[in-house]
Amino acid sequence: MKLKNYALIFLFALLIVSCAKKDSPFVPVTLQSSSEQVSRAAGDLQTFIGSSGIILPSGALQYGTDLYTITYQTTYQGNTVTASAVVILPQTSTPVGMVCFNHGTIAAHSEAPSVQPLNSTEWIFYSALASPGFIAVIPDFLGFGSSASILHPYYVEDATAVPVMDAMKAARELAIQKGKSFNGKLFIAGYSQGGYVTMATHKAIETNGLPNFNLVASFPSSGGYDVKGMQSYFWGLATYDEPFFLAYVAMAYRTYYNWTQPLTDVFQSKYASVIPGLFDGTQSGDQINAALNDTIPKLITPDILANINTSVNYQYITTAFNENSLLDWYPKVKMYMYHGDADITVPYQNSVNTYNKLIANGASTSVLTFTTLPGATHATGVVPYIEKFIPTLLSLK
Repeated sequence: MKLKNYALIFLFALLIVSCAKKDSPFVPVTLQSSSEQVSRAAGDLQTFIGSSGIILPSGALQYGTDLYTITYQTTYQGNTVTASAVVILPQTSTPVGMVCFNHGTIAAHSEAPSVQPLNSTEWIFYSALASPGFIAVIPDFLGFGSSASILHPYYVEDATAVPVMDAMKAARELAIQKGKSFNGKLFIAGYSQGGYVTMATHKAIETNGLPNFNLVASFPSSGGYDVKGMQSYFWGLATYDEPFFLAYVAMAYRTYYNWTQPLTDVFQSKYASVIPGLFDGTQSGDQINAALNDTIPKLITPDILANINTSVNYQYITTAFNENSLLDWYPKVKMYMYHGDADITVPYQNSVNTYNKLIANGASTSVLTFTTLPGATHATGVVPYIEKFIPTLLSLK
């Protein structure tokens, strides 16, 4: 009798534990907060995309969407910080994959994805990414949104990839909270700086892994993947239409690496004195450009123009550029590269050189492909890129 009683007690205890586990609420690890902002019907998204001139496969926009802004935990220079992102969930109970879209260069805090107004074209486009049946994630990047107190680590590899991966973890946790079924398939895309972010994140996932995610493919476009190559390109120009890119990299690296060398190592004193004040988050790229000079010999000091590759005085700069160039690996998971051949802002040749280096490193041409966008400049290449990568994305979902 005693054995029977013990057996009954044991079974009863198991039942209690089982029920407790079943009823326990999901507790996020990375996600800190979420706020629902706007819902959109599939028909409204179809109308918007149709009027935008972007041509997508027929029937691509299937589901209505719910857009959230979120905050989440990530790390920066060994410290835990709070970052932010936009996450859009499709209105379906069908298991869905995830697409992370990384935006191009921004400088003003008001340009961050998470702070856009409800009727912004950015939010409508991001919602359209989720409508085919994806959890869409658009990270603000460190330095914007909830992490605006940090100077954005522009083109710094590790400080780029880690917060993006944490944004995807937080998006998965939000989906679980909201009763969505994530099938584990992950896709990453991005244009301009977002192209660099996409490739850096792809590399980090293949190198370090990302539990609960199966990276299927990435779609980087028009990024400056070879940072040292970008510097060499700039140094060879008489004029450059986006001088704030150069100042942005200089400020980001100086801050991230705690460089004590003066900005006059790189910039003429007239501009070195004003550059720090230009990156306080109140000014856009156009406003920063207006305070600089698009004539390279007038912006950059003569000594570094002539001696950056030979003088020990500038070795700290060239070392950092080489360390953050995405040339020391090759993808084993599908990567589709794109770039406009008329792009002189982020030069087409930078992508060609990167592709050739990754192939030489061991990438298979069946895994890594490169698509030229004929006649596309940096500004006009966005739509052709979208029209190229979206059908491929849908074919792999």
